[in-house]
Order: sequence, then C-alpha cells, then structure tokens
Amino acid sequence: MSDRAVLHVRGRVLAGPEDVRDELWVVGGRVSYDRPAGARDVTTVEGWALPGLVDAHCHVGLGAHGPVDADVAEKQALTDREAGTLLIRDAGSPSDTRWVDDRDDLPKIIRAGRHIARTRRYLRGYAHEVEPADLVAYVAREARRGDGWVKLVGDWIDRDLGDLAACWPREAAQAAIAEAHRLGARVTAHCFAEDSLRDLVEAGIDCVEHATGLTEDLIPLFAERGVAIVPTLVNIATFPDLAAGGEQKYPAWSAHMRRLHARRYDTVRAAYDAGIPVFVGTDAGGSLPHGLVAAEVEELVTAALPPLPALAAATWSARAWLGRPALDEGAPADLGGYDTDPREDVRVLAAPRRIVLNGTVVG
Repeated sequence: MSDRAVLHVRGRVLAGPEDVRDELWVVGGRVSYDRPAGARDVTTVEGWALPGLVDAHCHVGLGAHGPVDADVAEKQALTDREAGTLLIRDAGSPSDTRWVDDRDDLPKIIRAGRHIARTRRYLRGYAHEVEPADLVAYVAREARRGDGWVKLVGDWIDRDLGDLAACWPREAAQAAIAEAHRLGARVTAHCFAEDSLRDLVEAGIDCVEHATGLTEDLIPLFAERGVAIVPTLVNIATFPDLAAGGEQKYPAWSAHMRRLHARRYDTVRAAYDAGIPVFVGTDAGGSLPHGLVAAEVEELVTAALPPLPALAAATWSARAWLGRPALDEGAPADLGGYDTDPREDVRVLAAPRRIVLNGTVVG
C-alpha cells in the first residue's frame, strides 16, 4: 500500500464499549478518524468494526509433546488470525517465536517465556522443572526473555497424594514474584485447585489462569488485590474426560476435577460480580486447537456475564490490561469486521467478515 493509499472502514466502528463512530481511515497502517487529504487507491470495508480480538492465554509454538517446528507454529498463529485474534498473550511456550515479530501478517504476541514448574509436576517437555531453591533464578531468566510476563505452574497432581496440590512454598513464591516485579515483569500462574491460591495472591501475584479453585472466602482477597483471572472455560470443558481417564489410578484427583468442572460457571460469575478482572483466554496449544476465541467469549456469557463485559474481556479491557491500544487515533490498525452488532449477540464473533492487521486486509 503506497503512502497515499488508504483503507476506509465504514459502518459502525466500536472504538469503545459505548463509543461508536461512523467510520475510520487507515493511513500508513494506522488508525485515523480524520479523512486524509488527497487520498487515492481507497479500499472500503463495511460492517461493525471491533479492535482485533485478544486471546490472553494461548500457546503458539507448543504441541501435545512440547515445542513444535516453526511451520506448525505459523499454522497455529494463522488459525488464530483467521478467527479474529490479533493479539496473543502467550502464556508459556518452550519455542522461540521471536520470528513472528518480523511478520506483519501474523498476530502480535506478548510472551511469558517458558513455564516454570516443580520437578515432575507438569506435562513433560513443556516447562523448566526446578525445585524451590532455584525458583528465583529461573523467574529472573524468564522475566528477561519474556515480554513483561512470567508463567508459574502453581499446582498440579502430586502422585504421592493422588490429588492436586500446591507446587511452591509461600516464601519461595513471594521471593520469585518480588524478583519478577523488580525486573518489570508481571507474574501469572496455572492453578486448578484451591490450596495454592491464597499463598500466591498474598505473595503478590498479578493473575491466575483457570482459577477453578476460587472459593467464597478467596474471592474478596482477589478483588482487594486486583488479581485478574483468565478462566479458559473451553479448556475446563475437558475436565470430565480427563477425570475419566485417571479414575482408576487417581480417584481422588478425578473426583476433584469433576467438582471443579461442575461449579465452573458459578465460580466465574461470582468472580465477576465481586469486581475481579476477567479476561478471555482459550489455552490453545498443547491439546486444544487454536481459533477458539469466539467460543470462549460465548462461554463467559453462558457463565452469566453480560454480553458487553464478555466482549470487552476480549477487546478494549483486555488490550488496556496488556498495555496495548484498541482503535485509538494513531494506533496500529488491527480490527475485525462483523455483519451485526457483537454487543447484542457475541456469537457473531465466530464469523468475522473482514480481518485487518497492520492496516492490510488479511482475511
């Protein structure tokens, strides 16, 4: 696209939840709400325009058995893009995906480095597996490698107990989180169960992934500390199958997973009602396919979040939380076009009409 070629987005532009504009222009790949003088080679896109969707828990470069080749990672990123996801918080990957940053046609990625787990307490090939004495050093390493985030595995099955259990002593977690903060990174943690949550929140953690173990007594603590959650409900839907697979060997774990699954919607709604920030994430990668962002927004609505906050959790609010612009003047023109108002029915997100990335129509 030449310097004078422009893209004209016309219809209803959702610059904010209630900030609806009639049009925007894209000049040099960036948003403008002023018609450019002397524009030529104008391409027009019509419909309801939203900021590019955010998947705040996604794993580009991760497969069922660990890191994948670049061509597989590229297909993962393209699948997300075709679903309208143009900003990803990669919540842990053993692959080096920095090459994606050189591609204007792939979603932007905010990396959390590689998972950090307790020895033999996570999926093989995914994480650095360390003991508490080494946690601070590995957190510092990943804080320097990532894009402002570090990912811990907060709990996992303890085979001796036969159930989910916390991975880190509180003192080790507190020291590690403090080190990440000193280096300018935020910390999040994978947590399915209940017993790791209080220690992690009181240690200063910034976010919890899945958060199925949130209980009535913990919710006020999360709200008071402003700790966000990314529920990944499309992943939690797999709990019954996981439980069935482990029934004979780990019956207590299987029963626990079923209980967490059974109350998943009540947990998310209670968190939202208490003012805990809730964001959209799919946990794509590993065992889950990419491109599920619309399904996750719909799951939040099923959990009784109003449609507008559920939509914001994948757009304006999520971008603000991650420090990235939406459809602001001068921002990179990353947007999706839809046939109808997604504030009225979030299911329209499953069928983007147009996808614009860095000012270019890519889908």
